[in-house]
Amino acid sequence: MRDGQRDGSGEPGGPARRRGQGELEAQVLSALRAAPGPVPAGWVRERLGGTLAYTTVITILTRLRAKGVVTRQRAGRSFAWTAASDEAGLAAHRMRRVLDAEADREAVLTSFVSSLPARDEELLRRLLREAGADGGPVEESEGRGR
Repeated sequence: MRDGQRDGSGEPGGPARRRGQGELEAQVLSALRAAPGPVPAGWVRERLGGTLAYTTVITILTRLRAKGVVTRQRAGRSFAWTAASDEAGLAAHRMRRVLDAEADREAVLTSFVSSLPARDEELLRRLLREAGADGGPVEESEGRGR
């Protein structure tokens, strides 16, 4: 490595550190959520310390757009990027993706609900009642009866 050349760790000559799966995406989303509005990829790159290649930032933004978690709008010859939802919305999106990847949705949901602490289960029941799931209120007698 030449003197002053960066190796991916952000420090000249420092040890290379491989980022965990999704870590860069999380950092990009965090930067977008902190943005004052739609911002260009260069703005995101600067907020991440400026050590990533511009093309890497564009690749991450494009992947996030394909997942539906960021949006873009034309800004001159480029694009301005925005987080599509807050952290709770992004977590819900990830949960739906996991559920969609499973063949037996009912088994997955049953296992999930049965593993919830009583407090979370009651919160879920309340939210379902408020949403009027399945066209009507959820009966209290349904489920495990905690």
